[in-house]
Amino acid sequence: MERPHPAGAGASLSQQHLAELKQARHLLEHPGYVARITDVIGMPLEAAVKALPASWSGKIASVTNTSLTKCLKVANATLRPTGTSSFPKLHSAAVALSGAAGGAFGIAGLAVELPVSTVVMLRSIADIGRAHGEDLASGEAQLACLMVFSLGGKTADDDASDAGYYAARVALAQAMADATAYLAKHGVASEAAPALVRLIAQIATRFNVHVSQKAAAMMVPIIGAAGGALVNTLFINHFQDMARGHFTVRRLERLYGPEAVSAAYRQLQD
Repeated sequence: MERPHPAGAGASLSQQHLAELKQARHLLEHPGYVARITDVIGMPLEAAVKALPASWSGKIASVTNTSLTKCLKVANATLRPTGTSSFPKLHSAAVALSGAAGGAFGIAGLAVELPVSTVVMLRSIADIGRAHGEDLASGEAQLACLMVFSLGGKTADDDASDAGYYAARVALAQAMADATAYLAKHGVASEAAPALVRLIAQIATRFNVHVSQKAAAMMVPIIGAAGGALVNTLFINHFQDMARGHFTVRRLERLYGPEAVSAAYRQLQD
């Protein structure tokens, strides 16, 4: 296990940790999910999203919110709180199977498939977090896992100044603090708790961007079951990358302090 830097909070990062932070920044700021999906479906993903029936926007938003609400306790229930290894390929295979089933039914299968794949993805995210030193018995760590679903995608309200990893963290900071305080006091997540409802709603807004892209890709007539499996594999790979970047930053923050890591992150060039 890594020990806190001798100089404590505010210390300059070592060369090794600076290299790790640079890799994390690259993952978080330059996700390749959209380009890879575009290659699979043979058309610009933005055009596929615009082709979604208008009536599906509300349905996708509802399924997204429900999936996030239900998955937190389920995903973490069977993971040991601490550990040093993760198994991303195992989770990717499980998500590919659910994507194959969903792809066979096109967009109509999303309401059944998404809650299942979301649980598996959150398990994978938590698995990666645990390998980076997160204690999954902590409500704060559990919510940090859930936050990964908000990363790597821009909402319609974002502009260039609002994009980026730290902007997403700032946007969720108050809701995260309220939800963390609730879990610290009550221990168990209640789906109806206002603090958790607010947090999930904010995360769902950004997660919905990815889900809409996934739904659009699965609606392409030629996609089918095999294409659905591939789309889901790319989907989970994206969030695994976001998790690796996110938990690398959090691990370094535990070593050097949030301010030192944030400053170093903002100064890095790709």
